[in-house]
Amino acid sequence: MHSSSALHEIAQTAARMVVEEGLEWGPAKRRAAKQLGLPARTPLPDNDALEAAVREYIEIFCADTQPQELRALRELALVWMDRLQEFRPHLAGAVWRGTATRNSDIYIQLFCDDSKSAEIALINNNVQYDVTQVAGFHGEAVDALSISSLCKPLNEVVGVHLMVYDYDDLRGARRNDAQGRSQRGDAEAVRQLLAEEAV
Repeated sequence: MHSSSALHEIAQTAARMVVEEGLEWGPAKRRAAKQLGLPARTPLPDNDALEAAVREYIEIFCADTQPQELRALRELALVWMDRLQEFRPHLAGAVWRGTATRNSDIYIQLFCDDSKSAEIALINNNVQYDVTQVAGFHGEAVDALSISSLCKPLNEVVGVHLMVYDYDDLRGARRNDAQGRSQRGDAEAVRQLLAEEAV
C-alpha cells in the first residue's frame, strides 16, 4: 500500500471509530492501522488529517443528527463551566472544535492557583468524581476529575473530564494551532459559538 494512501485509509478508518465509538484520537489511529493489517511501525496520520477525516465522516453519515448533538454537549459543558467559573474553565477537544457527537466526552481545562481547590469545590457540592489521567496540552499525562453527567436532550450520560492545570499554564493555553485556530475557549467563547449556531 502506498504510504499516502495508507495514511488516508488509516485516517478514514480511525475517523469512523472516533465518531461511532467515541474513541480518543491516538488509540483510534493505532487500532485503525492494526485493523487494516499494517505493520506496527507504519507512520500514522497527524491530527489535522484525522480531524479532516472526522469532519468528512460527520458530513456524510451524521449531517442530520450531529449539529443537535454538538449543541447539547456544548450547552452541558457551559453548565459545568459556569459552576466552576472561579477556576477559569476552558473547553477543549471535539466539543470545542465542533467534531463531537453523542459518543464524545467533554474536556474542560481548569487553571487553578491551587490544584486541590477544584476537587474541594466538587466535594463541597456533593459531586461524585473519579481521578483519571488524560493527555494534556503537550501529550503529557494530566490528572482529570472525571464526572458522569446526564445530558437530557441526548438522554445519555456523558463523561465530563476536568483537567487541572496551574494558573501559570493559562498563558501558553492561549496559543493557536498550526491552522491559526484556537485550541480551547472560555465560557464567553462557548456562548458565542452557541449564539452563532442559533442564527
